[in-house]
Amino acid sequence: MDIPRIFTITESAHRIHNPITPEKLATLGAALRLEAGARVLDLGSGSGEMLCTWARDHGITGIDMSALFTEHAKRRAAELGVAGRVHFIHGDAAGYVSDAKASVAACVGATWIGGGVAGTIGLLAHSLRAGGIILIGEPYWRQVPPTEDVAKGCLANAVSDFLPLPDLLASFGGLGYDVVEMVLADQDGWDRYEAAKWLTMRRWLDANPADPFAPEVRATLTAEPQRYATYTREYLGWGVFALMKR
Repeated sequence: MDIPRIFTITESAHRIHNPITPEKLATLGAALRLEAGARVLDLGSGSGEMLCTWARDHGITGIDMSALFTEHAKRRAAELGVAGRVHFIHGDAAGYVSDAKASVAACVGATWIGGGVAGTIGLLAHSLRAGGIILIGEPYWRQVPPTEDVAKGCLANAVSDFLPLPDLLASFGGLGYDVVEMVLADQDGWDRYEAAKWLTMRRWLDANPADPFAPEVRATLTAEPQRYATYTREYLGWGVFALMKR
């Protein structure tokens, strides 16, 4: 698939490609009561931090299918001493079904691979063992934007792209799933996720002044701090939700 170059630049120094902090990622792993040897499938997770740290902390085995930052994930696995427990596949996660059923099947922040939340849950279910847990990472509105322009300032296409948290939780029930856990990002997590991009962009610009893409990176760096503080930080929430089939 075609990953926008601006994304590959802005998040090149990130280990986690969403607003969940390492501490909250650890909280999520503990909350799921993972057992040693449990198999975890993670679709579209970028740099593989979830699988690598859970393999270290809980002894899980995992497989990751991602179109971006796969080499970062392999280096991280080696750094944490878990390279033999996790397997990273570079490729498009859309439509991927694992041959071996997983105890946990996750898509944390990339539900576009299934055409949205419902489609991604349906896709993950094909790789899940009976009684397993699906993890979905998804934005929600902390405050419903008053106009479509405000929604677009949050980098959504429209207000209808996301739901308020109570409605999002209810939607899982409508799909036939119980919500059995959740871990929500806070504003510190958002700040770390978004603000870390700015230094990455500035360092890239300093190192690549003649690159034809430099004007776009410069424009993004100039606009992003104010855009983020005005829109995303005020209106958009983000969480990981654990689901079990009823």
